[in-house]
Amino acid sequence: MSSLKNSEHSACGTTHQSYGELYIYYLDGRVPTATRFFNPHFIGNWEEDGFSFLFFSEQSDEFVLKFIENHGGLKLLDQYHMSYEEWQGGKFSSVQIGRFWIIPPWEDKKTGVIKSDNNKILLDPGVVFGNGLHPTTRDCIEALELLNSIDSIEFAIDLGCGTGLLALVAGKLGCRKCFALDLNLLASQTASSNIKLNGLTDNILVAQARAEDFVDLPADLLMANIHFDVMQRLLESKSFFNKKWFILSGLLRSQAKNVADRLQRPGVKILKKWERDGIWHTFWGKIS
Repeated sequence: MSSLKNSEHSACGTTHQSYGELYIYYLDGRVPTATRFFNPHFIGNWEEDGFSFLFFSEQSDEFVLKFIENHGGLKLLDQYHMSYEEWQGGKFSSVQIGRFWIIPPWEDKKTGVIKSDNNKILLDPGVVFGNGLHPTTRDCIEALELLNSIDSIEFAIDLGCGTGLLALVAGKLGCRKCFALDLNLLASQTASSNIKLNGLTDNILVAQARAEDFVDLPADLLMANIHFDVMQRLLESKSFFNKKWFILSGLLRSQAKNVADRLQRPGVKILKKWERDGIWHTFWGKIS
């Protein structure tokens, strides 16, 4: 029996669906970017540090082994089976964060709560992180709302955008232009799909790129909910301190102290700091 639940087609022609089960194949080696998977259960390929994680909605052992046999340089290291909820860290359903309702597209017509277009964000995370369930994502959204209450943002950059949720929030708050990027191809593809789903392609540009390569872009706001090693490189750039506002997140306690120390310089003011569960830290600040 198929493990796909409630599916529908978006206006941009993409099928958005909630998955019941995930079958993940962990490969040593990188699958060529242009590879097309002729398998109806294939979801996506997450690449990281020379390894590939192939996601399927149905068990696909034979298909994957045949694929590896036909593509040299790949080796199956392990495979995993888990529910979609386990992968996402909980059931992904319509949720309110601040003024916003984050709604899976397969639930959009089923919810009984009426939401205005300005406060509604349709989000299909697929197997990419950034669905609003993680405390750092929620804190970043709160920081964006606080910022919006005192200033208007013309141009923002979202470094390590994941599903594109923060860029979407910025767009809904009136940001005229936002450049969202992620090093992971699957993440940038997912973000691009979500931007189209919300009709914000004129406001938000998505690209696959390294965060530190674009910190020089002129912007009112820099957002980075990202790995600590990447954030360290961002803070080493003089261009970081040419921004007016910043939101930095995804930091553990010792990492947050390191970042706070780096921000102790003339003209930099941390306006608010969030600490969740004694683990996760987020900074919102201004540079003058």
